[in-house]
Amino acid sequence: MGWISPFKLNQLGMLNMNRRNVDYIARYNSRSSYPLVDNKLKTKLVVAEYDVRTPRLLQVVRQQHEISHFREMAEDLDGFAIKPAKGSGGKGITVITGRDDNDYVKASGSRVSSSHLERHLSNILAGLYSLAGTPDVAIVENLVESIPSLAKYSFQGVPDIRIVVFQGYPVMAMLRLATTASDGKANLHQGAVGVGLNIANGHSLNAVQFNRPITLHPDTGLALENLVIDDWQEMLVMASRCYEATGLGYMGVDLVVDANEGPLLLELNARPGLAIQMANGRGLLPRLRQIEALRRTHFTPEERAAFAMDTFTSKT
Repeated sequence: MGWISPFKLNQLGMLNMNRRNVDYIARYNSRSSYPLVDNKLKTKLVVAEYDVRTPRLLQVVRQQHEISHFREMAEDLDGFAIKPAKGSGGKGITVITGRDDNDYVKASGSRVSSSHLERHLSNILAGLYSLAGTPDVAIVENLVESIPSLAKYSFQGVPDIRIVVFQGYPVMAMLRLATTASDGKANLHQGAVGVGLNIANGHSLNAVQFNRPITLHPDTGLALENLVIDDWQEMLVMASRCYEATGLGYMGVDLVVDANEGPLLLELNARPGLAIQMANGRGLLPRLRQIEALRRTHFTPEERAAFAMDTFTSKT
């Protein structure tokens, strides 16, 4: 999108990092709630109580001696994902999509042995990928298979949807599509594509890569202007439920649409980034202030999702 003057940024209502940290994260997020979102295993357990579904848990590895059970558990599986419970930014996540004799096939197409995966589990337990380098727990989940209507837009990785939720209201959303530049990961800082989504209906608005506008996916060549997310209202309600589950007033909710299971929660983020504003071509501040100005908040997740769909259209 190139350089934009501070005046123009203010006109667009852009939320900057300092204001986000002071006025929203520090003010609305209790430190006591952070462990619920900084640990993927704790997140899975707590959101299940609020009818928010996550990828099926296959195994939890807490101690080095438990790694030996992994080989027999994975023997009959064609696909699964290994994740550090306290990892961040996608670090330490290994996605297996198939088998080739005794080897496992990663999402990138490369082959790894069972011994390689066991060493990876050992590194996770040692804290190689945890937020503070402290000992961690490894979780093994069922492989998410994206619905074909979204999978065709992404390069290797599963497309996911980031929804910023403020005081239980979904206020802004984007679809993240992996690219060659992002190494198959849905990480905008590494070169993934961000597609802004209309809260009102789940239709695409704008698309950016490295903060610059694009109209076609750089690898698939597909146009990004007519994307529509199925089960959109259900996803907004799921995102809204995470407010009751965690008590966090300002967070990012990452969802995927599985071909067999439908919408699933991948993870929560207590410090969501600001690139979502560039993908939407508008700032978060006006919407956040609109929620803060409400005289009467809506009690249920369904009511909050409906309010957001009625209020936050492509023009607001």
